Amino acid sequence: MPPPPPFEARLTSARKLASSVRELTFERLDGAPMEFEPGQWVNVLLPGELAGEGVTKRSYSIASPPDGSSRFAVAVTRVQGGPASTWLHTLEPEAILSFSGPQGFFTRAARGAPPSLMIATGTGLTPMRSMLRAALAAGSRTRIWVLLGVRHAEDLLYGEELRLLAHEHSFVRFEPTLSSPPEAWVGRRGYVQTHVRELWAELEGASDSAPHAYVCGLERMVGSVRELLRNEIGLPRQRVHAERYD
Repeated sequence: MPPPPPFEARLTSARKLASSVRELTFERLDGAPMEFEPGQWVNVLLPGELAGEGVTKRSYSIASPPDGSSRFAVAVTRVQGGPASTWLHTLEPEAILSFSGPQGFFTRAARGAPPSLMIATGTGLTPMRSMLRAALAAGSRTRIWVLLGVRHAEDLLYGEELRLLAHEHSFVRFEPTLSSPPEAWVGRRGYVQTHVRELWAELEGASDSAPHAYVCGLERMVGSVRELLRNEIGLPRQRVHAERYD
């Protein structure tokens, strides 16, 4: 199928999520509902002066759930020396941008999905936040466990929100792990790969149906976790869903 036609949207608000991550919330100018599957992404069509020639694009997963409105949010990591991310970090509300999409196959149904272990690093969390929020809005009570790996505690985007959701819903679990933790840190330590086997065994033992894994982050992590799930734990391909963003 051809991709959806381009559209324009106005920046309505922006907030800092982590030390180098900014959440941008947009509203379509045409007022049409922002229709997408939880986990999909959009392309931001950047002005030609940022690309040097023509119009280029950058892909960002949608961090918000589909709610029937014309609004949607993305989370942008500021990359040192990156003109696109630097520009997006300086935008002020009322700025109008062009987009294409949504697109993507890294999705999870809001209703009827199996128990899920979501494994993310950095902004790899954003499509999973959309999936989790959509499931909660749909009244799902299927287990969703989120394993998020970052370097420092201040990099835990949506950390307080996820802790609150885990406190409010017994079927939601949030497991942050820091690769460079301070001495006072009492949570998990090391890369996400260190904790996947333990959490998977626990989720599988607690679930009435076969869990699925959702993995998103940089290619090196995604490849390592997929190798662990597929070849060491022995999961079939259909139960391992992955997307990388580099």
